[in-house]
Amino acid sequence: MEITVCDTPEELAHCAAEDGAARIREALEERDRAVIALAAGSSQIGMLKNLVAAQEIDWGKVIAFPLDEYVGLSSRHPASFSRYLLERFVERLPSELRAFYHVDGTEEDPVKEAVRVSRLLQKETLDVSFIGIGENGHIAFNDPPADFDTEVPYLVVDLDQRCREQQIHEGWFEKLDEVPEEAISMSVQQIMSSKHLICTVPEARKAEAVQRALEGKVNAQVPASILQKHEECRFYLDKESSALLKG
Repeated sequence: MEITVCDTPEELAHCAAEDGAARIREALEERDRAVIALAAGSSQIGMLKNLVAAQEIDWGKVIAFPLDEYVGLSSRHPASFSRYLLERFVERLPSELRAFYHVDGTEEDPVKEAVRVSRLLQKETLDVSFIGIGENGHIAFNDPPADFDTEVPYLVVDLDQRCREQQIHEGWFEKLDEVPEEAISMSVQQIMSSKHLICTVPEARKAEAVQRALEGKVNAQVPASILQKHEECRFYLDKESSALLKG
């Protein structure tokens, strides 16, 4: 793994997007297509703004998958990750993607929906995944203790209270009982299968999770700690999110 500490959140967002765009270009040069995965949430807004402005990317040859979606939430809801990615990424691109496979949180059987999207992803190889780290150390919606072993691309997961409270802190919901208790999430092993990982983590409220993930033991109670094992994982931090790092 590689760690870059930037002076400001704006610089962090620019550097992370620039790195990710370079990996997309590499994939397009090598095999004339690229497959990416995208996180949602407050930490990704600046990075996505820079990514959609990246030059010399033929987006018509790029396939995109979301990392996760809430169970039971309509794509019209302001907190829907499908809506988030459509408004902040897909609709801002200069040209259409080859494909954007969203996860339908309103599917009556979420396990069936997880299987549907898993089958789509099983046909592909992820070139680069743009991810973050939650306040509880999660990656995607793999809350602690995360399943490090399952190889299915997507699974239905329970959201712990700290994760759900984070969604209120970030302004996506007004109160806890509005936050769904389940989500469909890309699995840890699927994320780790990406050739490249771009991990964008700004803000002081993520400092503890960053320190535990990067300097602690690899364990399921800190899901992001497994990223230590990925040779092509690049962390982009700012001064606040990196403040507790000892190294």
